[in-house]
Amino acid sequence: MSSSTPHTAKLDRILAETQRERESGYRDKALKMYPHVCGRCAREFSGKRLSELTVHHRDHNHDNNPQDGSNWELLCLYCHDNEHARYTDQQYFGEGSLSSPTIAKATHNPFAALAGLMKKD
Repeated sequence: MSSSTPHTAKLDRILAETQRERESGYRDKALKMYPHVCGRCAREFSGKRLSELTVHHRDHNHDNNPQDGSNWELLCLYCHDNEHARYTDQQYFGEGSLSSPTIAKATHNPFAALAGLMKKD
């Protein structure tokens, strides 16, 4: 192994600790501001299970942490994972994506002449 490996490991630990501290800061604030209920499935959390309640950033920007909590919502682990999977799918398969299948849009309107047909006796 190279001599930079211990330095890289130390830097990784420092970055991980910094991220944990940042997350715990806004998580603690969100838990004080909002009821301990998942914003999607409405399950209530307390005691040991409170650790299953996470803070979701509505705009998906983890650096956007306004003090009023307007970019946060509490979600359980399952709903949080689902929300991020939906966001990823939308980014990957959304309109304008090269991965999105192009489907011809219907142009025929079967009811276009309906008003005229109903007037006939």
